[in-house]
Amino acid sequence: WVRNDISGFCFRAEEAATGEGKKYPAMTQQEIEEWLEHVPVFAVTDSNGAGVVLKPENDTSVFYFFLNPMQANATLAQLKGGNEEMDLKVSAFSLGKIWFNLLKENDQEVVLKPPGSEGEEGETVKGVEYRLVPDTRDLLGARMLLTMTPEDGEKMKEGGGMTPEMAQAAIKKAMEESPKFKATYNEIPVFTIAQMRMQKQPAEGESGEPVTLLPMYFSMQNMVSTWQEFMKQAPSEVQGTEPAINLMSLQDLVDMMQKESEIDWRHVVLVPPAPVGLDSEGGTTTAASADPMAQMG
Repeated sequence: WVRNDISGFCFRAEEAATGEGKKYPAMTQQEIEEWLEHVPVFAVTDSNGAGVVLKPENDTSVFYFFLNPMQANATLAQLKGGNEEMDLKVSAFSLGKIWFNLLKENDQEVVLKPPGSEGEEGETVKGVEYRLVPDTRDLLGARMLLTMTPEDGEKMKEGGGMTPEMAQAAIKKAMEESPKFKATYNEIPVFTIAQMRMQKQPAEGESGEPVTLLPMYFSMQNMVSTWQEFMKQAPSEVQGTEPAINLMSLQDLVDMMQKESEIDWRHVVLVPPAPVGLDSEGGTTTAASADPMAQMG
């Protein structure tokens, strides 16, 4: 089953461990920046590392960050296709460094110059729109989770799996009827499985007990693969347990962290999409293409 929020199961887990009614203080902006810092995002820049601003809609100035480096490489190839002489590349940035400074504050003045130019005067613009683009497969997966019904699941069981016709119908329904994640940018799905936890061991030379953490994933494929490995090592009596998948947007998650809560967000860890290959031309790590239906597990 799937929920649109994680407050219910997180509260029950903390309640069992700490007692009813305990409140945890809101996280500061610095804490949230550090919480996001290890997550890489990718963007097209010139050889000097300056970002390439695009104008996809009328006079709008837009700068794209991508969670999937393969999508950043596709944008790079498209730009180079129009002008092979442009010295462009894909650069990695920390999500923690840009979340508040760029994605949430877009009224800063920037100077626009031709890529690779130095010393030239450029056009000063204000209010560049910074867009964070999720992996299209995970965006589709989120929409499908929100639109698939128990009846759909029964039909798949009866048919021995999802047929091409079922897949086509499910995708069409997801694209047309999903109540959330309708935008192609800035609405980033985050997935977690209620029963899954990880332990953080004390640092070398430090004493203390391991800390139990709740992992949350940008990639549903990574999460499902981890769950499958998790179940292989689980006791026999819990083998075959159905995963309780929870889904929410990254923005909603950060908003909740900035308020006093029954949930100890400091014991939640974001798991970046796992790189599985290298792009030989761009030199950046890329994710292998996958059938979005396969990610459903």
